[in-house]
Amino acid sequence: QVRLAESGGGLVQPGGSLRLSCAASRNTFCISSMGWYRQAPGKGRDLVAEITSAGNPTYTDSVKGRFTISRDNAENTIYLLMNNLKPEDTAVYYCAAKASPCVHGAQESDYWGQGTQVTVSS
Repeated sequence: QVRLAESGGGLVQPGGSLRLSCAASRNTFCISSMGWYRQAPGKGRDLVAEITSAGNPTYTDSVKGRFTISRDNAENTIYLLMNNLKPEDTAVYYCAAKASPCVHGAQESDYWGQGTQVTVSS
């Protein structure tokens, strides 16, 4: 099992910044990609950004140039720096990871955190 613990959400005014953190539990699992998803009220859960174990990031178009995802492999932690926040960024943000037991041929599974609320409002 991989446990993911998010932190850093909150209330911020439009144009403000927040940094989310997600720490994965240390165990015998090997984690490949990690990322952030978000779910606004009444909508589905959508990918915001993800980063590979090699540090290669991808972003959804709506956050390009505003959000930055980074990863500390030594600490099994990822971060999401969110700048120039907009009201439409309001959502519950979930950390996700793809991981498998560190044995040859093991199948990957998806793991999720509990979510952290981000509210952008004046």
